[in-house]
Amino acid sequence: MNVAVNVVFIGGGNMADALAGGLLKNGFSAGQLRAVEVSGDARRRLADKYRIECFDESRKALRPGDIVVFAVKPQQMKDAARFSGLKDNASLVISIAAGITLATLSRWLGGYTRIIRAMPNAPALIGAGVSGLYARTGVSDAEKRQAELILGAVGSTVWIGDEGLMDAVTAVSGSGPAYVFWFIEQLANAGESLGLPLEISRKLALETVLGSAKLAAQSAESPAALRERVTSKGGTTEAALTAFEEQKLAERFLRAIEAARDRGAELGAILAKD
Repeated sequence: MNVAVNVVFIGGGNMADALAGGLLKNGFSAGQLRAVEVSGDARRRLADKYRIECFDESRKALRPGDIVVFAVKPQQMKDAARFSGLKDNASLVISIAAGITLATLSRWLGGYTRIIRAMPNAPALIGAGVSGLYARTGVSDAEKRQAELILGAVGSTVWIGDEGLMDAVTAVSGSGPAYVFWFIEQLANAGESLGLPLEISRKLALETVLGSAKLAAQSAESPAALRERVTSKGGTTEAALTAFEEQKLAERFLRAIEAARDRGAELGAILAKD
């Protein structure tokens, strides 16, 4: 693949690492990627792993026409943006910081508007992530395709039509892997409580979740239909699902996702303050 854009990552942590690796596997050359990272150890790790140029300051790394991906923690975004020296260099800015609105980031960048907000998730580390994307007015279709190319290097992408829903994306898919890990943990613990050896219970729980997710992904039927298919009337599965209903687990789960969404919005409002 002949890819004619250069990408600079501001922040050299796990997500930048995953994106760099994914882009190199998808046709980018090492010469098209650069990274900015304050930690010397992290710079050396990225340089050694991918043979890309790494810098300790954004101003040293940026070239006219670069696509800039802010891959720093939300708490670090204000300083990273304000001291980036980006305004006269970048063609497109992509932010993967949870909670930071595009209006806030634009202000920190001195009014820059060609920005896309993205929310990838942890499975991107193995190329199996999903990212929600939202583009600010002024971003071209070609730039949207560039964002899809970059985030698509570590999984699938979906476009969100309302930035106000990005906190919901964060609550569902950004935080979602933790919920799945928690469920695997609880299922394994339950098996142990019922007398299974811990290692066997863990394997049963992990492989059950993995296989069920693959089945759901490959099936034309909805998760609800698949659930009904494996639930025999009067059987063991129905007994468990009835207990879930009696404990109102669906309502409690919704409350938890709403709490995650609300916290994302709250953190974004706090960080937006000068």
